Amino acid sequence: MITKEDFDIVSCDSCGFHFTNPVPLVTDIGNYYKSEDYISHSSSKKGLVNSIYAIVRSITLKQKVSLVKKRATGISLLDIGAGTGHFLNQAKTAGFTVQGLEPDQDAVQFAYNNFQLQLDSLKTLYTIESESKDVITMWHVLEHVYHLNEDLAEMNRVLKKSGLLIIAVPNMDSYDAKKYGAYWAAFDVPRHLYHFQKNTIQQLLEKHHFSLLEILPMKFDSFYVSMLSEKYKGGNLLNGVFTGLKSNLKAKKQGFSSQIYVFKKK
Repeated sequence: MITKEDFDIVSCDSCGFHFTNPVPLVTDIGNYYKSEDYISHSSSKKGLVNSIYAIVRSITLKQKVSLVKKRATGISLLDIGAGTGHFLNQAKTAGFTVQGLEPDQDAVQFAYNNFQLQLDSLKTLYTIESESKDVITMWHVLEHVYHLNEDLAEMNRVLKKSGLLIIAVPNMDSYDAKKYGAYWAAFDVPRHLYHFQKNTIQQLLEKHHFSLLEILPMKFDSFYVSMLSEKYKGGNLLNGVFTGLKSNLKAKKQGFSSQIYVFKKK
């Protein structure tokens, strides 16, 4: 999207897990996030897609907090990959005791300047007290996690017994993913290191002692992901709207463009 480099997506012969290849060095990966075009770390409203993203975010923030509030058994919340702090601020306003982890210093500064949130580094995960959090959220973050297995083990340690891990990730089995192929915006290589399907994310989390409770849709995602995909391939943004609608209508069979997975610590 930004550098126009090509990356392959490969799969494991034994389990089918998909991942980006080659993976950039940990010292280099931050450079791929430095752009206003990378909208999850930007509050820019420049351009149609960014404007739509900003409007949708205001709606989905309330939905996310409501979702967590209905399912969590306590108010201690850890958000990993907190970005610019919009979700954490909404959760704090709703009564949660919040902590956020975020590697990007520009996003950290934004969260402090706009919401007075003090976000911690990702390394802080390894120092948080065991069984101290009621819920951990990762909104389109798991696909970015560099040390995947190590961090998931720490999340299990940090959660209280029967605590919840709520993860939102793109679904590479969705209709819009199949239609756009290499142009599908939610592949987002190389920022997305992994590419999930229902069975592969469930297998991964089972390995780390989490059980899947439910899968919830992110219906807005199909529209702006399809619009971005049209932009990348030089197509018509209106076609993206129709593709997004069609993807949602076909989701019963193929799943939604992005899905929320609610896991419970065993």
